[in-house]
Amino acid sequence: MSLAKILWVDDEMESLQSHRLFLENKGYEVHTLTNGFDAVDFVRANLVDVVLLDETMPGMTGLETLARIKEVDRHIPVVLITKNETENLMDEAIGSQISDYLIKPVNPSQVLLSLKKIIDNKRLVAERTTTVYQQQFRSLFTALNSDPDHQQWMEIYQKLCYWELEMEKSDSPEMQEVHQSQKHEANAEFFRFVSKHYLDWVSPKTKSAPVMSHTLFRSKVLPFIQKGEPLVWLLIDNLRYDQWKAIEPVFAETFRIQTEDTFYSILPTATQYTRNAIFAGLLPVDIEKQFPAQWRNDEDEGGKNLSEEEFLRAQLKRLGRNDIRLSYNKIVSNQEALKLSENAHNLLNFDLSVIVYNFVDMLSHARTEMEVLKELASDEGSYRSLTKSWFIHSPLYQALKKIAEKKISIVLCTDHGSVQVKTPVKVIGDRQTSSNLRYKHGRNLSYEARDVLAFRDPRQAGLPMPSVNSSYIFAREDRFLCYPNNYSHYANYYRNSFQHGGVSLEEMIVPVVRMVSK
Repeated sequence: MSLAKILWVDDEMESLQSHRLFLENKGYEVHTLTNGFDAVDFVRANLVDVVLLDETMPGMTGLETLARIKEVDRHIPVVLITKNETENLMDEAIGSQISDYLIKPVNPSQVLLSLKKIIDNKRLVAERTTTVYQQQFRSLFTALNSDPDHQQWMEIYQKLCYWELEMEKSDSPEMQEVHQSQKHEANAEFFRFVSKHYLDWVSPKTKSAPVMSHTLFRSKVLPFIQKGEPLVWLLIDNLRYDQWKAIEPVFAETFRIQTEDTFYSILPTATQYTRNAIFAGLLPVDIEKQFPAQWRNDEDEGGKNLSEEEFLRAQLKRLGRNDIRLSYNKIVSNQEALKLSENAHNLLNFDLSVIVYNFVDMLSHARTEMEVLKELASDEGSYRSLTKSWFIHSPLYQALKKIAEKKISIVLCTDHGSVQVKTPVKVIGDRQTSSNLRYKHGRNLSYEARDVLAFRDPRQAGLPMPSVNSSYIFAREDRFLCYPNNYSHYANYYRNSFQHGGVSLEEMIVPVVRMVSK
């Protein structure tokens, strides 16, 4: 590994020679100069890893030198060394993007610690991350094999996501591969768990089910609606838990996060089922019974989520809360998003303002079709990064910042997640069979039982029966369902795309977060 090159600029450099020798003995290449003019020229002509810069120098002050250095290369880390601890100086220095500051007199160990924090931070964090994950691997393995319940499964998935994000800091492909293998094993166990318990969860007689799509509102939203204190219920379609963790720091700049939790999406983990269930507070089979004119099955023409506001108002009436002043906003275009941002103050006039934002779901579908998006979001890490970049620059974030100045609460959730599919499996159906890659329903489905979770009586699973003798199947883990016709073409086309509708941790265990303005 090449030596880190340090430039130390101080008009009293002669008195600091022992410090220079100390750093050189620690393996750093140290260049010394006595004024800001020479420092700017040196940075212009040489690659420098860190600049140690005295604040008080004749001719050109440290802050003036700092500004000139940043004009040459704004990415060079600069440590300001000063006798002056005044608040104004510190504000100006920090505003000029210093990486650290030290107060004179400095000792060599202080300087060394600062350099390690700047230069070696990424390597040290990566090494520490790998070491701690190796220690945690065994406890996660034990948890997976101890017959976890639905609450423990949420905790396991949250830990897996935590380590996935931590592993991005590691330069160890071997450890990242170990983690991916553990997540794959977890999804296999989770599939067996869901297969065993799902019908009990949606049974009318159940008393021990987790919070699911159809119970989300009354469990996680309704208790926090108070007259005169606006609450924004933000549903970002198709937002995975790891994507929430990617945008969480952005929210934390403006809002104080009070509770972070997860809940279970119903099956199929697809918008027309999950989101309608969320707003109606009913399973799809009951929505079809109570709202026959509004419910649409997969093969029916017309929009499948056109009655969400009507469903929500009916749920409020059923729960005895007709007194709640409600605003419902569905954002499916940039023009609608800009309008939301412009009129964000109107959200303060309601007890409950619902915002349904469809961008992430559109992104996952567009990624399948567009080569440039496949390149930008080639894996889960880059998919998270793209989601964060979108949110930071979105009209949605601008709207939330505008209303954050007032006393306001937010409940953020999603309807389902998605999984990156890798393994094609064959399924045969008739013309009435639905086309989704992660689930299908039809009358004459032929498939390998080991690849799917099957419900031969959909009503037991809380699902409508589109036609007589219809059954549903749900792909497990990272599988996706392809017909034998043009099998190779479709297998290659959809492999590594992000899909939803089936049974996986990524699709079923999704975030619900409550926060308040700071």
